[in-house]
Amino acid sequence: MTVRVGVIGAGMIGQDHIRRISRVLTGGAVVAVNDVDAARAGQVAAGLPGAVVHATAQDLIGDGDVDAVLVASWGPAHEEQVLAAIGAGKPVFCEKPLAPSSGACLRIVDAEVAHGRRCVQVGFMRRYDAGYQAMKAALEDGSIGAPLLMHCAHRNPSVPPYGFTTEMIISDSAVHEIDLVRWLFGEEVVAARIFKPRRSGKAAAGLHDPLIVQLEMASGVLVDDEVFVNAGYGYDVRGEVVCESGTVALADVGEVTLSASGRRGGRVPVDWRDRFVRAYDAELQDWLIAVAAGTSTGPSAWDGLAAAAVTDSCLQALRTDQRIPVSLPERPDFYAKAQS
Repeated sequence: MTVRVGVIGAGMIGQDHIRRISRVLTGGAVVAVNDVDAARAGQVAAGLPGAVVHATAQDLIGDGDVDAVLVASWGPAHEEQVLAAIGAGKPVFCEKPLAPSSGACLRIVDAEVAHGRRCVQVGFMRRYDAGYQAMKAALEDGSIGAPLLMHCAHRNPSVPPYGFTTEMIISDSAVHEIDLVRWLFGEEVVAARIFKPRRSGKAAAGLHDPLIVQLEMASGVLVDDEVFVNAGYGYDVRGEVVCESGTVALADVGEVTLSASGRRGGRVPVDWRDRFVRAYDAELQDWLIAVAAGTSTGPSAWDGLAAAAVTDSCLQALRTDQRIPVSLPERPDFYAKAQS
C-alpha cells in the first residue's frame, strides 16, 4: 500500500519531509500540500506529480484522496489541525511541539482517547537516532548499574538575530532533551530549574544565552542540559549517562578522524538536518509503515503533553529562578503501552 500523504506547512522542515517521502523512503507519496503562503505551496506542489494545493488545512484534511496528514506548520496552528485530523479519523504526524501549551496538548489527548484509537505521532526524532538507541540499550542491559545522572549539551551554530527569545531556548531547543530523557529512563520529569551562566557576547540583545536546564526525574536521576544556541562552530549534541558502575556516552558523530600536519580532528555537523538526517528518515519510515498497517508507533500525544508540561515548568523556573514541580495529570491507560 502507498500511503497518500497531505502536508500542511511547506517551510523548511515541511519541504525536507516532502523530499524525504518522495525521494528517500518507501511506501508513501505526497498528494496534497497546504501553506499559509499559497505561492510557496504552489511551487512545492509543482514538483510533485499529481499533487494538489488546498487553500486551507481543513480542506486538505477533508480530502478523500489523503490517507494521512503531516503537520509541519507553525506551532500555534497545531492544535486545530491535529484535532481536525483526529476528527476525520486520519493518522497525523505532528512536528514538535504537539501544541504550544500543556492545556492545548491535553485537549488533543482527550480527543484522541475519546476517538478510541491512536492517530497521533509527534516528531521527537531523537528517539530514532542510532546513538541514543544504543545508549538506551546499554542502560536497559543493566551491566553498568542504575543511572544516577546525565550530562547533555545542545549547541547550535547560531539563531536568527531577531525574533528568537530566551524562552525559545527552552521551548524550541531543550524540549528535545526533555522528551529524550523521559524515553531514555522510562519515567517522568518531576521538577525543573534553570541556571543562567555568563551571557555570551554573541547573543542578540535581550537573549540570555547559554542556559543550563536541570531536570529531576521521578527516580531521583538528575539531568543537566547546557543549551547554547550561538556556539558558532557547528551543531554539537552531546550526552553522557553516569551509572553506578560505569558510563555510557554518545560517540563522536564525525565519519572519520583526520590526522595531518601535527593535528588531529574531525567534522562537526553544520545543522540539525546534518546531524539527525538518518533519525528523521527512520521516524517517518516508521510512521508510513504503521499507517499502512493500520497501527500506531513512536512518540504519542501523551508524550507531547508531558514534554509541554515540563516546558511550562522550565519557563516558570526561568522567570522565577526557583525549582518548579511539574504538573502532569495521571496517564490514561490508553497510553500505557510502551512506544518505540
